[in-house]
Formats: sequence, structure tokens, C-alpha cells
Amino acid sequence: MSVLTDPISDFLTRIKNASRAAKDELSAPHSKMKVELARILQEEGYIWSYEVLPNDGKPQIKVKLKYQGKTPVITDLKRVSKPGLRRYVAVDEVPRVLGGLGISILSTSKGVMTGAKARRAKVGGELLAQIW
Repeated sequence: MSVLTDPISDFLTRIKNASRAAKDELSAPHSKMKVELARILQEEGYIWSYEVLPNDGKPQIKVKLKYQGKTPVITDLKRVSKPGLRRYVAVDEVPRVLGGLGISILSTSKGVMTGAKARRAKVGGELLAQIW
């Protein structure tokens, strides 16, 4: 088994691949950051739900994907900040995704939040991903 150097990117790739393959749900290894990403995706209406399942001492996060008819709600997503190249943005540099049709996710000093919430809270941080 190989070692993952970027588990967040792996989680986002699993979501993208599962939605393109029209899967109803997916599971991935659990971490606090993945739970926060899933929470934001649920709050913004990109997924139906998520839950953490205990699995012999190695918890898994299970995500139920959302579709409009047969079209996935998540059209695409992009991991911006990577372990080898972190990308930090100030509050006035938080990007708008597709003119407001998508969301950007930031890790700030006040927690993981969307770009819109970060602008309202007047905080910048590490730009994790963009979803549309």
C-alpha cells in the first residue's frame, strides 16, 4: 500500500470521480479536515449528507452525493494549495469562482470556511480548493 502525500487531494479526487461515474456514495479514510470539507459541501448544497463510520479502529467518512436528475451537482473541483506549494490569500484576494456560481474553501485562523464567509469575517488564509 502506498503512502498518500496529500490526503485532501485524494478525498476531493474521490468525490469528483464518484460523481462523474454516477455513484450514489463514496467512502474515504477519516480526518478532521475531510469532515470539515464535507460539512461545507453539505451546507452549500453540493452533497446530501456525510457520516463518520467506525471501521475496526480506522474510521471512514461516507459521503452521499447529490444529483439534479442524472447530472451531478458538483461539475468540477480543483485543489489549489498543495503540500509542495501552499497558496495563501488575503481577505481582499479571496477568489470568486465562476462569478459566484461556485465556492472557494479556505482554512483560516477561525476554522475552515467558504470564501464568502471569510470575506464577511474579514480573514484570509490557505486556499484549499475551488468547487463548481
